[in-house]
Amino acid sequence: MKSLLLGILVLAQAAQDPESLGYPKGTKNTENPKNVPLPPEEALKRITLPEGFRASLFAGEPSVAQPISMSFDERGRLWVGECYSYESSGGPWNQPVRDRILIFEDTAGDGKFSSRKVFWDGARNLTSVLPGFGGVWACSTPNLVFIPDANRDDVPDAEPVVILDGWNDGKIGHCVFNGLQWGPDGWLYGNQGIQGESKVGKPGAPDSERVKFNGGIWRYHPTKTVFEVVCEGTTNPWGLDWDDHGQAFFTNCVIGHLWHVIPGAHYERMYGKDYTPNTYGLLKSCSDHVHYAGKDWTKSRTGPEHDAMGGGHAHAGAMIYLGDTWPQTYRNSIMMVNIHGHRVNSDLLERRGSGYVGRHGPDFLRSGDEWFRGLNLKYGPDGGVYLSDWSDVGECHDTNSVHRTSGRIYKIAYGTPKVVKDLDLSKNSDLDLVAYQLHANDWYVRQARRLLQERAAAGRNLSEAHAALRKILKENPEVTRKLRALWALHSSGGLAEKDLAALLDHDNEHVRSWAVRLLVDDRNPPATTSEKFAAMAAGDPSPLVRLFLASALQRMPLAARWAVVESLAKHAEDAEDPGLPLMIWYGTEPLVATDLARASKLAADSKIPLLRQSIARRMAGGN
Repeated sequence: MKSLLLGILVLAQAAQDPESLGYPKGTKNTENPKNVPLPPEEALKRITLPEGFRASLFAGEPSVAQPISMSFDERGRLWVGECYSYESSGGPWNQPVRDRILIFEDTAGDGKFSSRKVFWDGARNLTSVLPGFGGVWACSTPNLVFIPDANRDDVPDAEPVVILDGWNDGKIGHCVFNGLQWGPDGWLYGNQGIQGESKVGKPGAPDSERVKFNGGIWRYHPTKTVFEVVCEGTTNPWGLDWDDHGQAFFTNCVIGHLWHVIPGAHYERMYGKDYTPNTYGLLKSCSDHVHYAGKDWTKSRTGPEHDAMGGGHAHAGAMIYLGDTWPQTYRNSIMMVNIHGHRVNSDLLERRGSGYVGRHGPDFLRSGDEWFRGLNLKYGPDGGVYLSDWSDVGECHDTNSVHRTSGRIYKIAYGTPKVVKDLDLSKNSDLDLVAYQLHANDWYVRQARRLLQERAAAGRNLSEAHAALRKILKENPEVTRKLRALWALHSSGGLAEKDLAALLDHDNEHVRSWAVRLLVDDRNPPATTSEKFAAMAAGDPSPLVRLFLASALQRMPLAARWAVVESLAKHAEDAEDPGLPLMIWYGTEPLVATDLARASKLAADSKIPLLRQSIARRMAGGN
């Protein structure tokens, strides 16, 4: 009762004078003052979990509010982006209040933060923060910015540097770019919604040097300074993660909640078109279900029929659990917050055909708090999972109000919590970071891989580390460990083309698939690689490998594609595959106009009806 009364008093003070409790200057709630959230400790009691799990309150208002983003640094500290500038009308985001980046640390290992710092309080339209490469990256619409902190003292060394600008300016506030993540290939990945057009480029770049983008997944290389679209479509992606084999999946709202990331793919859209002509078809969601009772998605937010299916159409915060303290049955399952359903859904990922299917798993978490609006899920160095709660009665379509002085971060543990103290992977040797590639908790794997990449970028000699990684790649019996070594070698410059080419004959389909992907990473594979791709397209038994050969077509010179396409087209067993026919066509389309005779023969010889029909339509001038 005492904690409840104290919580109510804090909420009342926050409503009257937010700045006195440490909120940014200008913070104002527009929610009806009679409508207030439960105090954080009381909201915690409304969470239900499977047997053996328990939730704790890591942080709550006024220590944190509007937590739109979470990520970790190599010290195991949690970086949180607070977005106070979100406009209740859905945009433009024009509130005078500034957004902040906070750093939380748990030095006691008790599931609650011990220290809290404000790293930067000058952000606007903040949707994502991610440490790495001597500073912090942030989505601050319309800019991707980098805040330098080379000496790691948690004080910015200088003003933020705009890396890329031209992102959708927030006129549709809930479809802006978001979700920064380091991919296994060493690139910085993120999401973008379809309601608005981005023209992304370096500051000052003319339109001719910019990339038009209106929805999907993108990536940027931190040292090569290259930006590119990975795949296009869906509605409003707000969650991205990778499984043990490096396959990426993202979560979305309205037209399917789960999508397998295939580079070069064009996915179904809520409306509108992407910028690639003559696609003639779009890939569908990889889940075999939806989390609402179908029909009109705008009416899927309440009611027992939707509750039984999963809670609603809006999802955020994809997390594929690869920690080391939860039961093994959860490993490689993907979890996502269902915003209207006040819960965390789970899907079970299974290989099917050339890709994957997400099967309906049991809901992992439910909250009885009507203000619960989860956004992010992240597993940490102790294997526990952090869950952020925006804490409001509205969501992206609410045009009435925003409650800016509430927000919570919960921590979910299984069994006896593991205590991790005095952690700082940056102090480890190169060989120590290599050893972390074998760790059961992928948190260590990812942080150590990024640190190796940073050291290579700084000019450090990693020959000893590279030799140790090659040994793992060659000798470790577990394919997931081989892949980790492969990604670490690639991102830190430890692989030559001949090394990757040799892996095209590996006995595991995941290793072969990744060798294909990395050989076209710079869009300039050697002629010998193209010849090998053609042979693989003809004879590789794995539809997954054939899928990524089809994906690689778009990153190859036009003349080099023909032989690969002609071999892929002869696989009658792929004719009904969910992904292969369209991916082959996307890579074939530009070829048709260059050689009508050869295209005609390709259509005649093809065992894939969709490819035959698409070639004929293109030759006839169809669009």
